[in-house]
Amino acid sequence: MGMFIAMLRGINVSGQKLIKMKLLQEMLEELHFENVKTYLQSGNVVFSTKEKDCFKMQAAISLAIKNKFGFDVPVIVLTAAHLETIINKNPFSNRQSKKPEFFHVTFFSGVPALCNLEDVLMKKSVDEDVEFTTDAAYLYCPNGYGQTKLTNTFLESKLKTTATTRNWNTVNALLKLATT
Repeated sequence: MGMFIAMLRGINVSGQKLIKMKLLQEMLEELHFENVKTYLQSGNVVFSTKEKDCFKMQAAISLAIKNKFGFDVPVIVLTAAHLETIINKNPFSNRQSKKPEFFHVTFFSGVPALCNLEDVLMKKSVDEDVEFTTDAAYLYCPNGYGQTKLTNTFLESKLKTTATTRNWNTVNALLKLATT
């Protein structure tokens, strides 16, 4: 049985798309996911299952949320091993000038479309940095993620894929939760 991480985008933010974590946990258990654990109130879930297809799980979770709570929520599902790879690929980790408390990772639900990178780089502030792989964007936001123009919505529009962002502490906590 594999360990997976599901990240729901845009729930419990500013009183919108409210889902209690206990109800989310119960819903995932009804989908026959096991060892379901939630992290924080912002839609981070770790679980195990025999299913191997992350896209099937994304669709199943999204549909179940629509049916149970009445709204659409983008969902990104990764294996624990894939999350570990994304963490290990962080290009800012080995740079002394970059402080981990300002790291963020934007996860993609699929391979992003090619875009004009200059269009993206023009949006970042002078202090910010961004680097891309096929499954994530690594953001360095020393003024805080709330101040950046490199938001999920902006990146989704440029890369033509669903995205959700987590801070570095949450990313590492999710991996720890999935591997202990």
